[in-house]
Amino acid sequence: MAIRHDWTADEAEALFKLPFLELLHRAQSVHRQHHDAGTVQLSTLLSIKTGGCPEDCSYCPQSIRYNTGVDNEELLPLEQVLEHARAAKAAGATRFCMGAAYRSPKQRDLEKINAMIGAVRELGMETCATLGMLTPDQAQELKAAGLDFYNHNLDTSAEFYDQIISTRGYQARLDTLQAVQDAGLNVCCGGIVGMGESVRDRASMLVTLANLPQQPHSVPINQLVRVPGTPLGEGPGVDPFDFVRTIAVARIMMPRAQVRLSAGRSAMSDELQALAFMAGANSIFYGEKLLTTGNPDVTRDQQLLQRLGLRAEAPAQTAQRLQASAQFDAAQA
Repeated sequence: MAIRHDWTADEAEALFKLPFLELLHRAQSVHRQHHDAGTVQLSTLLSIKTGGCPEDCSYCPQSIRYNTGVDNEELLPLEQVLEHARAAKAAGATRFCMGAAYRSPKQRDLEKINAMIGAVRELGMETCATLGMLTPDQAQELKAAGLDFYNHNLDTSAEFYDQIISTRGYQARLDTLQAVQDAGLNVCCGGIVGMGESVRDRASMLVTLANLPQQPHSVPINQLVRVPGTPLGEGPGVDPFDFVRTIAVARIMMPRAQVRLSAGRSAMSDELQALAFMAGANSIFYGEKLLTTGNPDVTRDQQLLQRLGLRAEAPAQTAQRLQASAQFDAAQA
């Protein structure tokens, strides 16, 4: 199946409007062409620097502009990060993601983060970081330190973006993605469902991702977690079927990506998560906490995967997948 980079918003929106079961059938068919349908990749996310962010993202409890009860914390020491990484690996995670609440990282902090990246890689895990905006030089530095993935979400469509964030433009996010790709890092980029956006906005966001020169290797689909004190702290939840539709359309448009169930899983039923796997999700954030919000505990996730007959992706499979992705990207360049 050819990888397309010429999707239109009309085409994407038409996928969203398919009958639900027809959409799931198409998504599962695409999924089976490109992935082992019986495996799920497990990632663990750790906040290595919490709170104090100057941005005004309306959903985020780490912004200094909102009173959410999140305390500002300095960058964690290396050994504490490694303690969490060892525990994540022991629980079955193959990727360790480090998140810091920056607009963009300062050089003195980047040097410490580079040491964390190298130490986590020595444990035999994939490494991922989300640190805000990057310059091309910073992206190159992270690549040299051994970083595998860089996460920088678009959050929503370009058209809806200014209703959620005013302190950073959409183009700045695209510029960071370009710097990351130019440095040879794998892109992790997705968005949030449930912020008041329309189906057209969801379609437009996925079009932007799918039409990047190289499609993201990981596409996290987050369900909004409403945190009291943020502008989006109150409001109706997203329809579960609409959330699954977003997973399915992402799978169809980005066939080779790891589509990840991310924030909001603690509020999802087992049945909803099973539908998301059926729609093509094949990665989850694994562990009891994301950056500042809750997540299902490890035992519950293990039990759910067992009940569904799904297996955690083994480290050897992870290495093979990364190698295959690199070869595919080189052939597409």
